[in-house]
Amino acid sequence: MNESAQKPLKVVILSNEAEQIADAIRAKAAVLPDTFQNIDISIATENTEDIDCVHTEVLLADPNLAAMVIPRCQHLKWCQSTWAGNAPLLNLEKTDYELTGLKGVFGELMREYVFAYLLEFARNIPAFAANQNAVPPVWRAETRFPLNGLTLGIIGLGNIGRALIPVAHSFGMKVIGVSRSAKPVKGADAMYMPSQITQFAENVDHVVNLMPDTSHTQQLLSKGFFDHLKPHSILINAGRGSAIDDDALINALDESRLAHAVLDVFDHEPLPATHPFWHHPKITVTAHTAAESQPEDVAQVFLDNAERYLNHQPLRYKLDFTKGY
Repeated sequence: MNESAQKPLKVVILSNEAEQIADAIRAKAAVLPDTFQNIDISIATENTEDIDCVHTEVLLADPNLAAMVIPRCQHLKWCQSTWAGNAPLLNLEKTDYELTGLKGVFGELMREYVFAYLLEFARNIPAFAANQNAVPPVWRAETRFPLNGLTLGIIGLGNIGRALIPVAHSFGMKVIGVSRSAKPVKGADAMYMPSQITQFAENVDHVVNLMPDTSHTQQLLSKGFFDHLKPHSILINAGRGSAIDDDALINALDESRLAHAVLDVFDHEPLPATHPFWHHPKITVTAHTAAESQPEDVAQVFLDNAERYLNHQPLRYKLDFTKGY
């Protein structure tokens, strides 16, 4: 280990889970080599006033809170985000530091979320539950929509999206995807660019959106997209709420141009109680819980990058301010 790795690592944690993240870092650092035997953690929890911006060089933070202090952190060198989505930081004018995202920890949870709902509709679980609760109970073989032979479309086929591919294949599904470059992805039968979204829509049965929030993805799923879906299609949005034209989605559902929408992310969170999504019979609302990061995951990604930082090596999961992701 070189000399720089022996110096104390001073990090400020700004998060609503700051205490848990700090405990996880200390626990993991305790069993690591000498690199992290001298680690100096300052906890600001959610109070941005607790941060000494003048002397902060390394920040581990929730992006929404970090965005409130980073403009004042003149000597900031590196910020490790605790989230997958980082629009609050990518949209700031200040870009003279390294920003790294939280990646490599969401795939397993996203698998559970996506296929829990796809299987709910494939096996028509709501209909059987209604029959069981009816008075008298109803014995009827309800219509089912097997996943086998269908095509799953993944908009934003990055690290998280790739985790869905082997599960889709295990159910006998084909996979096609959308990405900004449309470069081939192992396991995907075809790739499309965002400008080809209607052609993509024509070739899918069910759709999962995992796109980040950028100028290229806002309102990407609008009337033109919904017009080309199949009536049995299920849309799952676990990317960003800005990708969907809310009115266009409601109109498409009302006109049966798709069967159902499962929405985990929204333009405004918490979703206002007066929003029509809450009461629409063809919409399922979940509270941004599709794939939540755990303190242990945050700690591991941070420590992996911290070792690189101390040794002046390139950081992993570095975000590009110019691209917006």
